[in-house]
Amino acid sequence: MVVPRRGPMLVDGPVEVELEDGTVASSDRFRVALCTCRLSERYPWCDTSHRRRR
Repeated sequence: MVVPRRGPMLVDGPVEVELEDGTVASSDRFRVALCTCRLSERYPWCDTSHRRRR
């Protein structure tokens, strides 16, 4: 699996993601976009914040 530097990583769901603080984020969607740039306000889910220029 290749993880992109910018933009989302698409994963077939349902998905559970354990965050650094130990909490678990879950989604029952058939496909989710995981944020790899950490710019998302909905982290770990991608909200396309990577498209905005700084």
